[in-house]
Amino acid sequence: MANLDRRQWLRTAGLAGAFSMLGGGAFAREQGANMLRIVSNNTANGPLRLSANENPYGPSQKMRQAMMDAFDNMCRYPWGYARELVEALAKRHGVTNDHIVLTAGSGEGLKAAGLTYGLHGSEIVAAQPTYLALMEYAQQFGAYVHYVPLNEHLVHDIDAMSKRLTGNTRLVFVCNPNNPTGTLLPAARMKSFCENLSQRTVVFADEAYFDYVTEPGYPSMVDLVKQDLNVIVSRTFSKVYGMAGIRSGYLIARPDIAQRLRENTMAGPSVPAIAASLAALQDEAFYQFSLQKNAEALQIMYAALDSQQLSYVKSHANFVFFNARKPIQEIQSEFSKRGVQVGRPFPPLNTWCRVSTGTIQEVKGFAQVLREVV
Repeated sequence: MANLDRRQWLRTAGLAGAFSMLGGGAFAREQGANMLRIVSNNTANGPLRLSANENPYGPSQKMRQAMMDAFDNMCRYPWGYARELVEALAKRHGVTNDHIVLTAGSGEGLKAAGLTYGLHGSEIVAAQPTYLALMEYAQQFGAYVHYVPLNEHLVHDIDAMSKRLTGNTRLVFVCNPNNPTGTLLPAARMKSFCENLSQRTVVFADEAYFDYVTEPGYPSMVDLVKQDLNVIVSRTFSKVYGMAGIRSGYLIARPDIAQRLRENTMAGPSVPAIAASLAALQDEAFYQFSLQKNAEALQIMYAALDSQQLSYVKSHANFVFFNARKPIQEIQSEFSKRGVQVGRPFPPLNTWCRVSTGTIQEVKGFAQVLREVV
């Protein structure tokens, strides 16, 4: 298929069936026009963006309305409205208000932790590859990072990470589920790892993708925060709630740790971001819808990769990590020529490619392009 024909197909495929893609019920009727608009924007105004682990279905109509209703307060500073969100999050996680640190996306929270624990040549232990925001920011302030390769299953090698601790280690970073691999540590091992290491240093558990975990009863490390351990947990509204462009996230930590992080946090959520976050916490229908569509998209992507006999990791997130058997720069270029953006390089896994779940027609477009590229 010529590139022009493919782009035209990507623009139009699925639009007529957008309402059926939503499933039945009141939520589909309420959101139908909104989803159709999103599908049209994502496919008609440029390449398919499957490179940043975004939720293309959000924010929901309730979140949008909440932001519009907040416009009258745009002349006010956000701190006057932040307490309501802090209280809602504290109630949600079963902690007191002073455990919560609001941030402009969880990336700001990671950087605040990198600054807090990376000064004066302090040491940090982290997996490789993983999400780098905390470590890269800490290195700007003189931190030294001990990177520990993932094991053969592309999971954190927590035994090797434990051995890297020194008397100067100020923080251990664990992204679980991990970005870019989508892998999840076994529940018991994750909990014992955080419990044991928190006796020696601070453990940072990045739970940006925690909502996508399907393992029954899988524990959040917020449980360890409640035990007053040296554990920090980060959460975000960017992923399952579809608010990546609105910038709202938060940290959960013991009050004394939370206060240190709060002092080094430079940006919190804006007035409309606070309003959207409060609406998101109450929008269970959209939350479940996002999880359902993500699960459907993953199955389409798995089938496409299986058809090309490409190795991949079953994902606990909203992306898939697969071995393209070619240098990632070549893969990015070939996909880009065909109107699809895929993830950046993640050394040392230089032939592995991370592809985000998009709308159903977007991942079908990816599957078609995959056959040509690989």
